[in-house]
Amino acid sequence: MTFSARVKEEICRRELTKKCCALAECYGVLLFCNNWTAQEVRIVTESDAFARRLPQLFHKAFRMDFDRRPGPEETGKRVFLIRDPAKLSLLDQTYGGEPGQTLTRTVNFPVVEEDCCKISFCRGAFLAGGAVTDPEKDYHLEWVTGHIGVSRAFPVILRELGFETKQARRKGNYVTYIKQSGKLEDMLTALGAGVSAMEVMTAKIEKDLRNGANRQVNCDAHNLDKVVQAAQEQIAAIEKLERAGVLSSLPDKLRQTARLRLDQPESTLSELAGQFDPPVTKSCLNHRLRKLVALAGEC
Repeated sequence: MTFSARVKEEICRRELTKKCCALAECYGVLLFCNNWTAQEVRIVTESDAFARRLPQLFHKAFRMDFDRRPGPEETGKRVFLIRDPAKLSLLDQTYGGEPGQTLTRTVNFPVVEEDCCKISFCRGAFLAGGAVTDPEKDYHLEWVTGHIGVSRAFPVILRELGFETKQARRKGNYVTYIKQSGKLEDMLTALGAGVSAMEVMTAKIEKDLRNGANRQVNCDAHNLDKVVQAAQEQIAAIEKLERAGVLSSLPDKLRQTARLRLDQPESTLSELAGQFDPPVTKSCLNHRLRKLVALAGEC
């Protein structure tokens, strides 16, 4: 089961309580479903949980049964139909439309005036025309509708709930989406998918930890490369001084430093500094090595 399917299953476990919210959820379903015209309502879903919820939802809101509903043996895409003119007329009258006329659909805001109804509307819209990406891959939650008027009004509802969204066109449809992980978590929680919201949060934490570890590894590797390169330059300088016969005439401290570097080419400055008797500081050792490199440059 995909993450999106699990989210819808969790949302559908939410009980239907207030009739006003059931009406708002039905409204979201109708505006984001496969088709709502003067001739029919067609709702298509692959979600088992949503297929079970739909008859309960429409009965709660309208005491209405579907004219066609999938049988228990059907799998894959389930199709729910309403074609009875009286039922279609009731839907239009409830949501402020003209019965029997083909409408350019938009959102009738008085239906979703209360915050609880706004959330229920968003819930129905998501169940009928929404999806969310697996948080292991990306952070993306979207609603898709074929109605341009709905696409213009829907962000207003979301903004009133505290969610800023973006929009796009895709294959003739209108997409409203959220990509920020924190807002996505808040939206899932509001829709009734708190467990799924925790999955998003956990995935984000794990990603951050992995990215932090990778950055540390890359930083360590870069630092190691710098240490190796510096050591190679120092060794090359000391060997040049030795070939030129200059090394033996240098002060004891520089000769001792040169000998330790040649003997321990892979050691860090801290490790080398501890080999002196008495030990010297890392800064002191670095100064001596730079002196050796500078003397080699004069040869």
